[in-house]
Amino acid sequence: MSHEAVITGMGVVTAFGTDVNTFYDELAAGTVAIKPTPWMPKDSGLYAALVQGFVPTDWMSPKVAEGTDRFAQYALAGTKMALDSAGISQLDPLRTAIIFGTAMGGTGALQRAQSLLERDGPDAVPRKTQIQVWPNMAAAQVAMEYDLHGPSLTLCTACASSIDAIGTATRFIQAGLADVAITGAMEGSNSNIDFMPALSANQISYGMVSPTTDHTKACRPFDRDRSGIAGGDGGGIFVIESREHAEARGAKVLGVIRGYGSLSDGYHPSSPEPSGKWEAMVMRQALDDAGLGDGAGVAAIYAHGTGTPAGDAAEIRAINDVYGYRGRDMLVTSLKGHFGHPGGSAAALNLAAALVGMQRGEVLPTASTTTPDPEIGFTLVLDKPQKADTSLIQLNAFGFGGQNASMIISRE
Repeated sequence: MSHEAVITGMGVVTAFGTDVNTFYDELAAGTVAIKPTPWMPKDSGLYAALVQGFVPTDWMSPKVAEGTDRFAQYALAGTKMALDSAGISQLDPLRTAIIFGTAMGGTGALQRAQSLLERDGPDAVPRKTQIQVWPNMAAAQVAMEYDLHGPSLTLCTACASSIDAIGTATRFIQAGLADVAITGAMEGSNSNIDFMPALSANQISYGMVSPTTDHTKACRPFDRDRSGIAGGDGGGIFVIESREHAEARGAKVLGVIRGYGSLSDGYHPSSPEPSGKWEAMVMRQALDDAGLGDGAGVAAIYAHGTGTPAGDAAEIRAINDVYGYRGRDMLVTSLKGHFGHPGGSAAALNLAAALVGMQRGEVLPTASTTTPDPEIGFTLVLDKPQKADTSLIQLNAFGFGGQNASMIISRE
Protein backbone atom coordinates (compact mmCIF):
# COMPACT_ATOMS: atom_id res chain seq x y z
CA MET A 1 0.00 0.00 0.00
CA SER A 2 1.30 3.44 -0.95
CA HIS A 3 0.52 6.32 1.39
CA GLU A 4 -0.11 9.84 0.15
CA ALA A 5 2.42 12.39 1.44
CA VAL A 6 0.91 15.70 2.51
CA ILE A 7 2.61 18.88 3.74
CA THR A 8 1.18 20.16 7.01
CA GLY A 9 3.79 22.60 8.30
CA MET A 10 6.61 24.85 7.17
CA GLY A 11 9.17 27.23 8.57
CA VAL A 12 11.62 29.51 6.79
CA VAL A 13 14.77 31.43 7.60
CA THR A 14 15.35 34.04 4.90
CA ALA A 15 16.90 37.38 4.08
CA PHE A 16 13.35 38.72 4.55
CA GLY A 17 12.99 37.25 8.04
CA THR A 18 11.43 34.15 9.55
CA ASP A 19 7.73 34.73 8.91
CA VAL A 20 6.57 32.81 5.85
CA ASN A 21 3.82 35.28 4.92
CA THR A 22 6.18 38.26 5.19
CA PHE A 23 8.66 36.32 3.04
CA TYR A 24 5.96 35.75 0.44
CA ASP A 25 4.68 39.33 0.51
CA GLU A 26 8.19 40.69 -0.10
CA LEU A 27 8.55 38.38 -3.10
CA ALA A 28 5.14 39.41 -4.41
CA ALA A 29 6.17 43.07 -4.11
CA GLY A 30 9.28 42.40 -6.19
CA THR A 31 11.67 43.20 -3.34
CA VAL A 32 15.32 42.36 -3.96
CA ALA A 33 17.26 41.36 -0.83
CA ILE A 34 20.58 41.04 -2.68
CA LYS A 35 23.28 43.44 -1.47
CA PRO A 36 27.07 43.80 -1.67
CA THR A 37 28.81 41.29 0.58
CA PRO A 38 30.63 42.78 3.58
CA TRP A 39 33.84 40.88 2.88
CA MET A 40 34.58 41.91 -0.72
CA PRO A 41 35.07 45.23 -2.55
CA LYS A 42 31.81 46.68 -3.85
CA ASP A 43 33.04 46.53 -7.44
CA SER A 44 33.94 42.83 -7.20
CA GLY A 45 30.59 41.65 -8.55
CA LEU A 46 30.06 39.52 -5.45
CA TYR A 47 26.58 40.05 -4.03
CA ALA A 48 24.39 38.03 -1.70
CA ALA A 49 21.06 38.02 0.11
CA LEU A 50 22.02 37.13 3.68
CA VAL A 51 19.89 36.36 6.72
CA GLN A 52 20.00 39.36 9.05
CA GLY A 53 19.41 39.65 12.78
CA PHE A 54 19.20 35.93 13.50
CA VAL A 55 19.85 35.28 17.21
CA PRO A 56 20.57 31.57 17.77
CA THR A 57 19.62 31.64 21.45
CA ASP A 58 16.10 32.73 20.51
CA TRP A 59 15.70 29.18 19.17
CA MET A 60 18.07 26.98 21.19
CA SER A 61 20.13 26.86 24.35
CA PRO A 62 23.50 28.64 24.51
CA LYS A 63 25.20 25.23 24.70
CA VAL A 64 23.58 24.04 21.46
CA ALA A 65 24.26 27.39 19.78
CA GLU A 66 27.95 27.11 20.67
CA GLY A 67 28.20 23.65 19.15
CA THR A 68 26.44 24.36 15.84
CA ASP A 69 27.24 26.22 12.66
CA ARG A 70 24.71 28.52 11.03
CA PHE A 71 23.12 25.90 8.75
CA ALA A 72 22.24 23.69 11.74
CA GLN A 73 21.02 26.67 13.76
CA TYR A 74 18.73 27.65 10.90
CA ALA A 75 17.49 24.04 10.69
CA LEU A 76 16.62 23.98 14.38
CA ALA A 77 14.73 27.26 14.03
CA GLY A 78 12.98 26.10 10.85
CA THR A 79 11.99 22.82 12.49
CA LYS A 80 10.43 24.58 15.46
CA MET A 81 8.45 26.86 13.14
CA ALA A 82 7.37 23.95 10.95
CA LEU A 83 6.17 21.87 13.91
CA ASP A 84 4.30 24.88 15.32
CA SER A 85 2.77 25.49 11.89
CA ALA A 86 1.68 21.85 11.72
CA GLY A 87 0.22 21.96 15.23
CA ILE A 88 2.43 19.10 16.42
CA SER A 89 3.58 19.15 20.02
CA GLN A 90 4.58 15.49 20.34
CA LEU A 91 6.29 13.16 17.87
CA ASP A 92 6.49 9.37 17.84
CA PRO A 93 10.25 8.82 18.35
CA LEU A 94 10.42 5.74 16.10
CA ARG A 95 7.90 6.80 13.43
CA THR A 96 9.38 10.22 12.67
CA ALA A 97 12.07 10.58 10.00
CA ILE A 98 14.47 13.49 9.58
CA ILE A 99 15.66 13.95 5.99
CA PHE A 100 17.68 17.09 5.39
CA GLY A 101 19.68 18.46 2.49
CA THR A 102 22.68 20.76 2.37
CA ALA A 103 25.33 21.53 -0.21
CA MET A 104 27.84 23.16 2.13
CA GLY A 105 27.10 21.92 5.64
CA GLY A 106 29.34 23.56 8.21
CA THR A 107 32.12 24.70 5.91
CA GLY A 108 31.78 28.17 7.42
CA ALA A 109 32.93 26.77 10.76
CA LEU A 110 35.87 25.06 9.10
CA GLN A 111 36.85 28.24 7.30
CA ARG A 112 36.62 30.20 10.54
CA ALA A 113 38.78 27.64 12.34
CA GLN A 114 41.40 27.71 9.59
CA SER A 115 41.54 31.50 9.69
CA LEU A 116 41.96 31.49 13.47
CA LEU A 117 44.63 28.79 13.24
CA GLU A 118 46.67 30.80 10.74
CA ARG A 119 46.22 34.07 12.61
CA ASP A 120 46.45 33.05 16.28
CA GLY A 121 47.72 29.47 16.42
CA PRO A 122 46.24 26.07 17.42
CA ASP A 123 44.84 27.21 20.76
CA ALA A 124 42.55 29.66 18.98
CA VAL A 125 40.65 26.92 17.09
CA PRO A 126 37.19 26.51 18.68
CA ARG A 127 36.90 23.26 20.63
CA LYS A 128 33.62 22.29 18.96
CA THR A 129 34.75 22.84 15.37
CA GLN A 130 34.36 19.20 14.34
CA ILE A 131 30.77 18.89 15.49
CA GLN A 132 29.98 22.19 13.80
CA VAL A 133 31.35 21.07 10.44
CA TRP A 134 29.73 17.70 9.69
CA PRO A 135 26.79 18.08 7.26
CA ASN A 136 24.68 15.56 9.22
CA MET A 137 24.70 17.74 12.32
CA ALA A 138 21.55 19.68 11.43
CA ALA A 139 19.54 16.45 11.39
CA ALA A 140 21.41 15.13 14.42
CA GLN A 141 20.68 18.25 16.46
CA VAL A 142 16.98 18.04 15.57
CA ALA A 143 16.94 14.39 16.64
CA MET A 144 18.54 15.32 19.96
CA GLU A 145 16.25 18.30 20.49
CA TYR A 146 13.07 16.25 20.00
CA ASP A 147 14.31 12.86 21.29
CA LEU A 148 13.82 11.17 17.92
CA HIS A 149 15.21 7.73 17.07
CA GLY A 150 13.91 7.06 13.56
CA PRO A 151 15.80 7.50 10.28
CA SER A 152 18.07 10.56 10.24
CA LEU A 153 19.58 11.20 6.83
CA THR A 154 21.43 14.06 5.15
CA LEU A 155 21.61 14.34 1.37
CA CYS A 156 24.21 16.39 -0.45
CA THR A 157 23.38 16.74 -4.12
CA ALA A 158 24.68 20.29 -4.54
CA CYS A 159 21.90 22.69 -5.50
CA ALA A 160 19.39 19.86 -5.97
CA SER A 161 19.65 18.89 -2.29
CA SER A 162 16.28 20.38 -1.26
CA ILE A 163 14.17 18.46 -3.71
CA ASP A 164 16.17 15.27 -3.23
CA ALA A 165 15.74 15.50 0.55
CA ILE A 166 12.01 16.21 0.36
CA GLY A 167 11.57 13.57 -2.34
CA THR A 168 13.38 10.99 -0.23
CA ALA A 169 11.24 11.90 2.78
CA THR A 170 8.19 11.44 0.59
CA ARG A 171 9.35 7.94 -0.31
CA PHE A 172 9.63 7.09 3.40
CA ILE A 173 6.04 8.24 3.94
CA GLN A 174 4.73 6.49 0.83
CA ALA A 175 6.38 3.21 1.81
CA GLY A 176 4.97 3.35 5.34
CA LEU A 177 8.44 3.61 6.90
CA ALA A 178 7.45 6.76 8.78
CA ASP A 179 4.23 8.55 9.67
CA VAL A 180 5.87 11.98 9.88
CA ALA A 181 8.99 13.40 8.26
CA ILE A 182 10.80 16.62 9.08
CA THR A 183 12.49 17.59 5.84
CA GLY A 184 13.99 20.44 3.86
CA ALA A 185 17.34 22.16 3.54
CA MET A 186 19.35 24.99 5.03
CA GLU A 187 22.58 26.77 4.17
CA GLY A 188 24.39 29.20 6.47
CA SER A 189 26.91 31.79 5.43
CA ASN A 190 29.86 33.00 7.46
CA SER A 191 29.32 36.73 7.13
CA ASN A 192 32.01 37.79 9.63
CA ILE A 193 34.33 40.09 7.70
CA ASP A 194 37.30 38.72 9.69
CA PHE A 195 36.87 35.35 7.99
CA MET A 196 36.40 36.15 4.32
CA PRO A 197 34.77 33.15 2.66
CA ALA A 198 37.25 31.59 0.27
CA LEU A 199 34.45 29.97 -1.73
CA SER A 200 32.94 33.37 -2.39
CA ALA A 201 36.27 34.61 -3.71
CA ASN A 202 36.43 31.50 -5.87
CA GLN A 203 33.11 32.44 -7.46
CA ILE A 204 34.85 35.51 -8.85
CA SER A 205 37.84 33.61 -10.22
CA TYR A 206 35.51 30.96 -11.65
CA GLY A 207 33.53 33.59 -13.55
CA MET A 208 30.24 32.80 -11.82
CA VAL A 209 29.29 36.29 -10.68
CA SER A 210 27.91 39.28 -12.51
CA PRO A 211 30.26 42.18 -13.38
CA THR A 212 27.51 44.71 -12.62
CA THR A 213 27.95 47.35 -9.93
CA ASP A 214 24.17 47.52 -9.38
CA HIS A 215 23.19 44.98 -6.74
CA THR A 216 19.56 45.01 -7.92
CA LYS A 217 20.75 43.56 -11.23
CA ALA A 218 23.21 41.05 -9.82
CA CYS A 219 20.96 38.10 -10.64
CA ARG A 220 18.65 38.26 -13.66
CA PRO A 221 17.20 34.79 -14.28
CA PHE A 222 16.34 34.01 -17.91
CA ASP A 223 17.23 37.54 -19.02
CA ARG A 224 18.78 37.96 -22.44
CA ASP A 225 21.64 39.84 -20.76
CA ARG A 226 22.04 37.65 -17.66
CA SER A 227 25.62 37.40 -16.48
CA GLY A 228 25.92 35.47 -13.23
CA ILE A 229 24.67 34.46 -9.81
CA ALA A 230 24.29 36.18 -6.48
CA GLY A 231 24.74 34.25 -3.25
CA GLY A 232 22.27 33.62 -0.46
CA ASP A 233 21.59 31.60 2.65
CA GLY A 234 18.76 30.33 4.83
CA GLY A 235 16.17 27.83 3.61
CA GLY A 236 13.00 26.01 4.53
CA ILE A 237 11.91 23.08 6.69
CA PHE A 238 8.64 21.17 6.22
CA VAL A 239 6.53 18.65 8.05
CA ILE A 240 5.12 15.98 5.79
CA GLU A 241 2.84 13.19 6.93
CA SER A 242 0.84 10.33 5.53
CA ARG A 243 -2.64 11.61 4.74
CA GLU A 244 -4.08 9.10 7.21
CA HIS A 245 -1.90 10.44 10.01
CA ALA A 246 -2.72 14.05 9.16
CA GLU A 247 -6.47 13.43 8.96
CA ALA A 248 -6.49 11.45 12.20
CA ARG A 249 -5.27 14.51 14.08
CA GLY A 250 -7.33 17.02 12.09
CA ALA A 251 -4.35 18.73 10.47
CA LYS A 252 -4.70 21.35 7.76
CA VAL A 253 -3.08 20.22 4.51
CA LEU A 254 -0.93 22.91 2.88
CA GLY A 255 -0.12 20.84 -0.20
CA VAL A 256 0.43 17.33 -1.51
CA ILE A 257 3.64 15.92 -2.96
CA ARG A 258 2.47 14.18 -6.12
CA GLY A 259 5.65 13.31 -7.99
CA TYR A 260 9.42 13.30 -7.74
CA GLY A 261 12.27 12.61 -10.14
CA SER A 262 16.05 12.55 -9.73
CA LEU A 263 18.85 11.75 -12.17
CA SER A 264 22.31 12.80 -13.33
CA ASP A 265 23.65 14.52 -16.42
CA GLY A 266 26.87 12.50 -16.19
CA TYR A 267 28.38 15.25 -18.31
CA HIS A 268 30.55 17.88 -16.55
CA PRO A 269 31.49 18.96 -13.00
CA SER A 270 29.97 22.43 -13.29
CA SER A 271 28.24 22.87 -16.66
CA PRO A 272 24.89 21.37 -17.63
CA GLU A 273 24.57 19.28 -20.76
CA PRO A 274 23.78 22.12 -23.21
CA SER A 275 20.69 20.63 -24.85
CA GLY A 276 18.91 20.33 -21.50
CA LYS A 277 17.84 16.78 -22.39
CA TRP A 278 18.56 15.37 -18.92
CA GLU A 279 16.75 18.24 -17.23
CA ALA A 280 13.80 17.57 -19.52
CA MET A 281 13.97 13.89 -18.63
CA VAL A 282 13.88 14.52 -14.87
CA MET A 283 10.90 16.83 -15.33
CA ARG A 284 9.12 14.01 -17.18
CA GLN A 285 10.13 11.59 -14.42
CA ALA A 286 8.32 13.75 -11.88
CA LEU A 287 5.28 14.04 -14.15
CA ASP A 288 5.21 10.27 -14.67
CA ASP A 289 5.55 9.66 -10.93
CA ALA A 290 2.56 11.94 -10.41
CA GLY A 291 0.57 10.17 -13.13
CA LEU A 292 0.20 13.41 -15.07
CA GLY A 293 1.30 12.33 -18.54
CA ASP A 294 2.26 15.40 -20.55
CA GLY A 295 1.57 17.76 -17.64
CA ALA A 296 -1.44 19.45 -19.19
CA GLY A 297 -2.78 20.40 -15.76
CA VAL A 298 0.45 21.95 -14.42
CA ALA A 299 -0.09 25.69 -14.05
CA ALA A 300 3.46 26.87 -13.49
CA ILE A 301 7.08 25.98 -12.89
CA TYR A 302 9.20 27.40 -10.09
CA ALA A 303 12.41 27.06 -12.05
CA HIS A 304 16.01 26.66 -10.94
CA GLY A 305 16.91 29.78 -12.96
CA THR A 306 20.23 30.94 -11.51
CA GLY A 307 20.97 33.78 -13.93
CA THR A 308 24.03 32.10 -15.48
CA PRO A 309 24.25 32.02 -19.28
CA ALA A 310 24.76 28.26 -19.64
CA GLY A 311 22.53 27.13 -16.78
CA ASP A 312 19.50 29.15 -17.82
CA ALA A 313 19.94 28.21 -21.47
CA ALA A 314 19.79 24.50 -20.64
CA GLU A 315 16.71 24.93 -18.45
CA ILE A 316 14.94 27.03 -21.10
CA ARG A 317 15.52 24.23 -23.61
CA ALA A 318 14.30 21.64 -21.13
CA ILE A 319 11.08 23.52 -20.39
CA ASN A 320 10.52 24.17 -24.10
CA ASP A 321 11.03 20.45 -24.72
CA VAL A 322 8.57 19.28 -22.06
CA TYR A 323 5.96 22.01 -22.34
CA GLY A 324 6.54 23.49 -25.79
CA TYR A 325 3.12 22.30 -26.92
CA ARG A 326 1.60 24.61 -24.28
CA GLY A 327 3.27 27.73 -25.66
CA ARG A 328 2.67 30.90 -23.66
CA ASP A 329 0.06 29.12 -21.57
CA MET A 330 2.86 27.73 -19.36
CA LEU A 331 3.90 30.13 -16.59
CA VAL A 332 7.48 30.07 -15.30
CA THR A 333 9.22 32.00 -12.55
CA SER A 334 12.59 32.03 -10.80
CA LEU A 335 12.92 33.59 -7.36
CA LYS A 336 16.71 33.89 -7.25
CA GLY A 337 16.52 37.48 -8.47
CA HIS A 338 14.91 38.21 -5.08
CA PHE A 339 16.97 36.15 -2.63
CA GLY A 340 20.02 35.00 -4.58
CA HIS A 341 21.19 31.42 -4.75
CA PRO A 342 21.52 29.75 -1.35
CA GLY A 343 22.81 26.52 -2.86
CA GLY A 344 21.23 23.34 -1.58
CA SER A 345 18.33 25.14 0.10
CA ALA A 346 17.12 27.14 -2.91
CA ALA A 347 14.26 24.84 -3.85
CA ALA A 348 13.11 24.67 -0.21
CA LEU A 349 12.51 28.42 -0.36
CA ASN A 350 10.78 27.94 -3.71
CA LEU A 351 8.51 25.30 -2.19
CA ALA A 352 7.53 27.54 0.72
CA ALA A 353 6.69 30.36 -1.68
CA ALA A 354 4.83 28.03 -4.05
CA LEU A 355 2.68 26.65 -1.22
CA VAL A 356 1.55 30.13 -0.19
CA GLY A 357 1.02 31.10 -3.83
CA MET A 358 -1.14 28.02 -4.40
CA GLN A 359 -3.44 29.12 -1.59
CA ARG A 360 -3.63 32.64 -3.04
CA GLY A 361 -4.11 31.45 -6.61
CA GLU A 362 -1.11 33.23 -8.09
CA VAL A 363 2.42 32.75 -9.38
CA LEU A 364 5.19 35.00 -8.10
CA PRO A 365 7.20 37.26 -10.43
CA THR A 366 10.84 36.98 -11.45
CA ALA A 367 12.74 39.96 -10.03
CA SER A 368 15.37 42.03 -11.90
CA THR A 369 14.68 40.44 -15.29
CA THR A 370 13.63 42.98 -17.91
CA THR A 371 14.34 41.40 -21.30
CA PRO A 372 13.46 37.69 -21.43
CA ASP A 373 15.75 35.44 -23.45
CA PRO A 374 14.38 35.21 -27.02
CA GLU A 375 14.64 31.40 -26.90
CA ILE A 376 11.89 31.27 -24.26
CA GLY A 377 8.74 29.58 -25.53
CA PHE A 378 6.71 30.06 -22.33
CA THR A 379 5.49 33.02 -20.28
CA LEU A 380 8.05 34.27 -17.80
CA VAL A 381 6.13 35.96 -14.99
CA LEU A 382 7.47 39.50 -14.48
CA ASP A 383 6.70 42.62 -12.45
CA LYS A 384 3.82 41.29 -10.31
CA PRO A 385 2.13 38.02 -9.33
CA GLN A 386 0.02 36.47 -12.05
CA LYS A 387 -3.35 34.99 -11.18
CA ALA A 388 -3.70 31.36 -12.23
CA ASP A 389 -5.31 28.04 -11.36
CA THR A 390 -2.44 26.93 -9.16
CA SER A 391 -3.76 23.48 -8.30
CA LEU A 392 -0.61 21.85 -9.75
CA ILE A 393 2.94 23.25 -9.66
CA GLN A 394 6.31 21.87 -10.78
CA LEU A 395 9.61 22.75 -9.09
CA ASN A 396 13.08 22.25 -10.59
CA ALA A 397 16.50 22.10 -8.93
CA PHE A 398 19.76 21.45 -10.76
CA GLY A 399 23.23 21.28 -9.26
CA PHE A 400 26.93 21.02 -9.98
CA GLY A 401 27.98 17.54 -10.97
CA GLY A 402 24.87 17.18 -13.11
CA GLN A 403 22.46 16.68 -10.21
CA ASN A 404 18.91 17.08 -11.49
CA ALA A 405 15.71 16.90 -9.45
CA SER A 406 12.10 17.88 -10.06
CA MET A 407 8.91 17.70 -8.02
CA ILE A 408 5.17 18.06 -8.56
CA ILE A 409 2.96 19.46 -5.81
CA SER A 410 -0.79 19.95 -5.72
CA ARG A 411 -3.02 22.15 -3.63
CA GLU A 412 -5.08 19.24 -2.29
